[in-house]
Order: sequence, then structure tokens, then C-alpha cells
Amino acid sequence: DDICESGEGTPRMKVSFKSEQTGKTVTIDTLYVSVDYGSGKVDLGKTANVESRLIPLRVDESSFTELYFKTRKDGNESKVKINYTTKNSYVSPGCGIKKSYENVVPELLISNPVLGVEAGQNFIENEDKTNLYLLF
Repeated sequence: DDICESGEGTPRMKVSFKSEQTGKTVTIDTLYVSVDYGSGKVDLGKTANVESRLIPLRVDESSFTELYFKTRKDGNESKVKINYTTKNSYVSPGCGIKKSYENVVPELLISNPVLGVEAGQNFIENEDKTNLYLLF
């Protein structure tokens, strides 16, 4: 049994997708995601026909997390740096400390296949609202 299953643990960042031309939300047929948690890239795998994706951010004292996105296994890879400040709060003896993220600001460092980024809700306290839109 997971004693933090009611959403008391550290929330993940919600990423959704939009068309750069129309600004409307879109479904991505294939998405590969990797994250650098401070010791090199970790592959979070492939998802198909995805409207949004929940991605765990770093939980150390770093002020940013680097995310990598591609739409084809051997295709180009975009790099997005997520800058933020963090706040710790005690939840319970079993759950421990929950980290929340504030002042979330995305920065597109490598822009193919992602053409742009758009900030959503600029704080992460739960997994309900989109925090980042990737423009394709």
C-alpha cells in the first residue's frame, strides 16, 4: 500500500500540447520524454496519442530541471529548461516532506521538434492544471 496515494506527495508537472499555427490544443501521436535529474538523462519512455503528460521534476535543491522531448525514436530532440523556486512542507510521518514548485518559467533551449513553449499555471501544488504547453 502506498501511504501517499491520495495526492499528498510531491506533484508532477503537467505538460500539454498546442499547434503553433492555431494555438489550439492538439494530440501528439508519439512522444518520447527524458529528464536530467542531475546525474544524466533518464528515459521516461514513449507514449502514444497523448494529450498531456505528467513529468516528475527534480527534488534536490536545484532551481531547474532539464526536459527532453522528441516525436520519433531516432528523430531530433528538443531541450526545455524549467526554472523554479521550491518550498518544502511536512505532510505526515509516512509521506514525509512534500515539495511544491513556484515561479515556474520554461525556457526552450533546442527547438526541433518543439517549436516553442508557453507557460501555463506558474506554480505546481497538484497535478490538475497544465504548467507547460509545448508548441508543435
